[in-house]
Amino acid sequence: MKTDQRRTRAEPGRTERRVLLVGNPNVGKSALFNALTGLHATVSNYPGTTVEITRGSLNSGDGSTEVVDTPGVNSLLPLSEDERVTWDLVSSARGDPDTVVVQVADAKDLRRALLLSLQLGQLQTRTVLILNMSDEAEARGLRTDTEGLSEALGVPVRSTVATRREGIDALRAALPEARVPGNHVPLPDDVAPEIAAILAGRAPLPDPEAPPPFVARYHEAMLARAGELAERFRGAPGSDRRVEVSRGAAFSRRLGRLAVHPVGGWPMLLLVLLAVYEVVGVFGAGVLVDLLEDGLFGQHLNPLAKAAFGHVPSRFLQDVFVGEYGVVTMGLTYGLAIVLPIVTTFFLVFGALEDSGYLPRLAVMADRSFRVMGLNGKAVLPMVLGLGCDTMATMTTRILSTRKERVLATLLLALGVPCSAQLGVILAMLAAVPLSAGLVWFGTIAAVMVAVGWLGNRLLAGRRGDFVVELPPMRWPLLANVLAKTAARVEWYLKEALPLFVLGTLLLFALERLDLLSAINRAGQPVVTGLLGLPPQASEAFLIGFLRRDYAATRLFDMARDRGLDTVQLVTAMVTITLFIPCIANVFIIAKERGARTALAIAAFIFPFAFAVGGLVRLAMRGVGLWETP
Repeated sequence: MKTDQRRTRAEPGRTERRVLLVGNPNVGKSALFNALTGLHATVSNYPGTTVEITRGSLNSGDGSTEVVDTPGVNSLLPLSEDERVTWDLVSSARGDPDTVVVQVADAKDLRRALLLSLQLGQLQTRTVLILNMSDEAEARGLRTDTEGLSEALGVPVRSTVATRREGIDALRAALPEARVPGNHVPLPDDVAPEIAAILAGRAPLPDPEAPPPFVARYHEAMLARAGELAERFRGAPGSDRRVEVSRGAAFSRRLGRLAVHPVGGWPMLLLVLLAVYEVVGVFGAGVLVDLLEDGLFGQHLNPLAKAAFGHVPSRFLQDVFVGEYGVVTMGLTYGLAIVLPIVTTFFLVFGALEDSGYLPRLAVMADRSFRVMGLNGKAVLPMVLGLGCDTMATMTTRILSTRKERVLATLLLALGVPCSAQLGVILAMLAAVPLSAGLVWFGTIAAVMVAVGWLGNRLLAGRRGDFVVELPPMRWPLLANVLAKTAARVEWYLKEALPLFVLGTLLLFALERLDLLSAINRAGQPVVTGLLGLPPQASEAFLIGFLRRDYAATRLFDMARDRGLDTVQLVTAMVTITLFIPCIANVFIIAKERGARTALAIAAFIFPFAFAVGGLVRLAMRGVGLWETP
């Protein structure tokens, strides 16, 4: 996968044909894109925005048809940056004979899909409607009269199962038959002029921070008509368009309801967290790290590297690569032997949760708690993605409707959501302390997140956006999907994160050579040894934390395994490094997404705050005295 900055809008005189994939979130657009293009994709930012879009060439032999995967939307009348990009792309297709909009719909939720179909008709775009995940609809006892719906809308309607590449040939064959959807909706008199002006480009798009009242009335009218069509072509219970619900689908529905139950959902969440801990904290950070660090690197690779560089006449180069702060003996050992197995197991678990349909249900469960912090359940997606990478998660905050929500979510991500590498190391450190001490860490981070969110909600001006989420069916994750996602994320780690481990090692080497490391340690002693009660060498960890928080956590983990930290020091270190200033890449993304002033303000708040909280935790634990070493 590569990145470039080509424009996606049709250029004057363009002869290349184009297919735009448009649809609601979680309807399988990406799977359909992969089936159409064969995974040969180009990712770029849409011009003038930070929203990423994916492009590829249709597998038609001549490469003359471009396929564009647009951001998922709930409506084509945009109320977020993602939706605005999709609006721009679809608007540019109006009247273009070389562009076809392929609307990808969830076959189980026809009403929601037909809202977009009717809006595409209002925009006068040539469309093919695809009812994806038709196997899941069948399993739920749902059938759609595709021929009748096609006749009513005036566009080709096809059924697909993109993950199994079923129906892809029928979709290809339908592209030349694309038509503008009919069944335009008569809008109320107080709505029609405003919508007509927007569609014609005579009026600006609604302000997402304060949508005018006609937006809600417009959606009510459109949904009412979409509901009528859905009921007409889906059929009522007992009709011949319904089939017997399979046992597996019935169990999936019961499990899905349990996952969002206000009581039963919490035990399920605890089981999920326990599974994450066992896979990442015990197996990844324990078994795999021991095999790689002590076995592969400790007994084989590092001795071989030292022997090889022993023949290099320059002592300086020997120290650069295999010394105390060597690229091989520290940088690659940390990055490949300690962190790589941790992030890989985390990516596997996260991919399985994504594919199972559990994450949207987690959003429902978190909605009430998030409201205390001025957010809604939709913010759980960036928060959970932050457990993979805070930098990527910060970019996804653009799905939130208002600026207040985006700033709050960005602050909380930077403050208390550890990335996968850091979280994995912290989970490994938790395995070395009593359960009660681990609960102190968790309770402190949770309390800080709620308190900072609550205060930020009252200090920041603006409103909280509406919470609308589609709940896909619960299902067994597809191994191929999980492995593909994990491979892509591991590739990202090796390309983006591993070089920073090497860079961090070189920085430490340079500081040590210039005699600055000891000076920094002495300068940091009043805070590190006095306030936090940690050994002086812990200053190195916090210093390198400016570059990458996970590198700092790994350094502290290494100290803990050498029994250089007692239980109170371990928890104090974990709390401080969890709340510590985010890595430099995340700071850059915050500046890009929210502005330089916001990024500086967030960093200026987090840095002293993390040390203050760490110091308070240390004092509290010493005062209780339960974790003192006999």
